[in-house]
Amino acid sequence: MYLVCGEALFDFFSQPGSAGKSNTLGFQAIAGGSPFNVAVGLRRLGVDSGFFAGLSTDYLGRRLRTVLDEEGVRADYLVDFDAPTTLAMVAVGADGSPHYSFRGEGCADRQLRLGDLPELNDEVRGIHVGSFSLVVQPIADTLLALVARESDRRLITLDPNVRLNPAPDITRWREQISAFAEHAHIIKVSDEDLALLYPGRSPEDIAQSWLGKRCQLVVLTRGTQGASIFTRQHGSWSIPAETVITADTVGAGDTFQAALITFLTERQLDSPASLPLLSRETLEEMLRFAVKAAALTCTKVGPDLPYRQQLG
Repeated sequence: MYLVCGEALFDFFSQPGSAGKSNTLGFQAIAGGSPFNVAVGLRRLGVDSGFFAGLSTDYLGRRLRTVLDEEGVRADYLVDFDAPTTLAMVAVGADGSPHYSFRGEGCADRQLRLGDLPELNDEVRGIHVGSFSLVVQPIADTLLALVARESDRRLITLDPNVRLNPAPDITRWREQISAFAEHAHIIKVSDEDLALLYPGRSPEDIAQSWLGKRCQLVVLTRGTQGASIFTRQHGSWSIPAETVITADTVGAGDTFQAALITFLTERQLDSPASLPLLSRETLEEMLRFAVKAAALTCTKVGPDLPYRQQLG
């Protein structure tokens, strides 16, 4: 089982208003949040997953729990809080990329504290952390303590997934990503994230700084330009994206992350000790599997992640 940790929220996608009425605006609300999507994505790809998160006792929080139940995500690690559910207002650009505005101060998914840390047994093969839960408090300190405690025993994966709206201090982001990177074995990051975090630095330079620590693999997603991988044993290389008709890119990065974990889990390679032994051919196959999965998500509106049978 893979334990995914972080925020759970509702994305409100703007819809055209009623004909002739400029003072109305419709919304479609979809359960989401990057870690939430990864947990669901793992289950759809056939990997057992649990979700360590704070959920509100309000109506939207109960809806989030229902979605997790319906998707088969383990609820053992959910913690209830009498606080609101985070809302993300989403506008999709002409190129399909999302633009977010968050309403999250004091909300339930930020409330996890050190006292909420679970004890993990051997069924938990790995832990995934990412997005603004790495930065906002008190959950940021809680998740950092968790990965520090577990990184010698389980695979740790990290996706910065930078969101400046809920946490606008880019210096804080850099500090937190650096702290979490000390404990991660695989770091998946987008070119957009790197441009925000380290403007003017090359992806190769950043990847090498991470690989000099515990990290074994850095995977860089580059949208329509495909993906690149940086390794200790085999150097770095890139593969192209799949050509699809894009509805939007919401959830594509989360799909990519879930697919990376799935590929390793299916082959029983999801351990820190296994990563240095992976051949270049296996890593290339892993990349292509993740690129294909992410491309499928891009053909759909919102974070509608694919199922295992769709990937062959």
